[in-house]
Amino acid sequence: MSNGTEPAEARRVSGGDRVSMAAVASRAGVSGQTVSRVVNGSPRVDPATRERVERAMADLGYRPHRAARALRTGRSQTIGLVVTTLATIGNSRMLQATAEAAAHRGYALTLVTAGTGVDDAFERLAEQGVDGAIVLNEASALVASAQRPAGLRLVVVDAPAESGLVVVHSDHAGGAAVATQRLLDLGHRTVHHLAGPAESFAAAERERGWRETLRAARIEPPEPVRGDWSAETGYAAGEALAAASAVFCANDQMALGLLRAFADVGRLVPENVAVIGFDDVPDAANYRPPLSTVRQDFAALAQRAVEVLVGEIEGAPVAATSVVPAVLVERASTADALRTC
Repeated sequence: MSNGTEPAEARRVSGGDRVSMAAVASRAGVSGQTVSRVVNGSPRVDPATRERVERAMADLGYRPHRAARALRTGRSQTIGLVVTTLATIGNSRMLQATAEAAAHRGYALTLVTAGTGVDDAFERLAEQGVDGAIVLNEASALVASAQRPAGLRLVVVDAPAESGLVVVHSDHAGGAAVATQRLLDLGHRTVHHLAGPAESFAAAERERGWRETLRAARIEPPEPVRGDWSAETGYAAGEALAAASAVFCANDQMALGLLRAFADVGRLVPENVAVIGFDDVPDAANYRPPLSTVRQDFAALAQRAVEVLVGEIEGAPVAATSVVPAVLVERASTADALRTC
């Protein structure tokens, strides 16, 4: 029987017996209103209480009924994710991490590609009645000039703070600065840069961190070699970087290609040249040699983007810009080398 606080929105995963909000509240030691807030993804619940309620839900087999909740709140409990491509490792990892973070907050995820433009992607999301959307990386650069449907709440991953949008991004510049400084500390007189696409916010920020660190050390930055994030362009950059003793690569895929290019001409890493990448893709530890790299915490980035978007949807105050730290992970592609070059 319902106790009046639960409009037939809960059900047990196995069997026919319903689990009430009151039962969850009793197990968690909280009020029914607190359980309702957790179920509806409200940010007005402290993390420890939310965890206790979610544990009680799991123990009792409580599952919210999405359709009933949508009728009551006027929200679809669905958010969109806009990408230009899933071919890059960063975007594919963000897709998985965002789906998991959304599910944890009780939201479904709808993916749309912006192959025909962000305007069309936004229109498709509006037609599906999503409560808001997260825009990833390359697509973020297209948002400022796009026609956004009225009422569509947005969080943009990787865009300038001055864009006027709600932005979440990794500390690209800070991570690049740490990587560059580490190579200088190893004794290298300068650090070359294998940069990403000029139109990419992430690539520009990583390049900025590299430049500022060299200039702070009173070193004029050498001309960067530019790629398109792919291992193929990393390999092609090998010739231009043949004389380098240290290279900071804007991502791990280009670093992979560069390592092969160096191996093909007999340049040993790290004995002749040290290499640091960016992202810490799952295979980075299995490159030859294992790649030193700046770790982007995709799970934390997705969680923060979803948290901010849900706050927007629920009407909670949110920061205009959120920055997720990036840390250096050292492996065998860098070493304490006494350099004279």
